[in-house]
Amino acid sequence: MNQFDENDRSLEAQLANDEDMLFRILARRNRLLGEWAAELMGLSDVEANAYSTDVVRADFEGGGGKDVTLKLLGDLTAAGVEIDENRIREATKEKLVEARRQLIG
Repeated sequence: MNQFDENDRSLEAQLANDEDMLFRILARRNRLLGEWAAELMGLSDVEANAYSTDVVRADFEGGGGKDVTLKLLGDLTAAGVEIDENRIREATKEKLVEARRQLIG
């Protein structure tokens, strides 16, 4: 194997690792958002855990952060929580930082 092949494999491994880490960070962010929203809605611990799982699942099923934002906005509004999309985006940024800290160190 020549140097080019070794570098190519190393790069592929790094990209796969980066993708895996991004996936885990976003899943953690969504769980943290679910916990945040559950607290605002006054859910019990059991309900909060189930709700956080639903928020993580919303990202997988819908294929993007916008689906998470819409879910949170709809659920919080339905629960009588006064909230807007900007506040959810702000919380999303905060939870992303927190998720990175938790997973990366």
